[in-house]
Amino acid sequence: MLNDLLARNRNWSAERQEQEPDFFTRLAAQQAPEYFWIGCSDSRVPANVVAGLDPGEVFVHRNVANVIHSSDMNLLSALEFAVDTLHVREVIVCGHYGCGGVKAATEDVPHGLADHWLEPIRRLARSYAADLTQLPDIEQRRERLAELNVVDGVRRVAETPILRRAWQHGADIRIHGLIYGLKDGRLRDLDCTVGPDHFQSADAT
Repeated sequence: MLNDLLARNRNWSAERQEQEPDFFTRLAAQQAPEYFWIGCSDSRVPANVVAGLDPGEVFVHRNVANVIHSSDMNLLSALEFAVDTLHVREVIVCGHYGCGGVKAATEDVPHGLADHWLEPIRRLARSYAADLTQLPDIEQRRERLAELNVVDGVRRVAETPILRRAWQHGADIRIHGLIYGLKDGRLRDLDCTVGPDHFQSADAT
């Protein structure tokens, strides 16, 4: 299987160079992404592919169910590097329908360490239980919970000292929440964008 993977890589590299001879030279020279993408580890949702971007145009962090933990040093390190060093101006939290992590968070069966990781999603499910039970079936409830997880993630990113410091220093960074549909390949805006104006108005209150 590894040999097959390496062969696929050689074919891809050759085809890419044939289509765009300076592609790898340009990528090697500089990493200047406009976006920092926080997404799910699901192999069906590769950030640059679904967004139609070249690899050098998006800096990516992925984990199970795109959960934002305030103590996740991996995520925080990537976020800080994206903001302070790469100077990205668009942060995207992207979930997807049909998420296995969201499904696991709603099941009453053990999933090992994943149960600890998915606790924020279970907490959201409890907080929004009254709204979720209004939906007719479990799949629609899970889809709505996947959306709520993204919205909560946007808020959590906005509350990090990294973003608060950047906004205080005048950086025009915006955090967006998107959801991806596996069945149609479309990204949808959840209309939960947070930017420096939102931060300032929150402090004023």
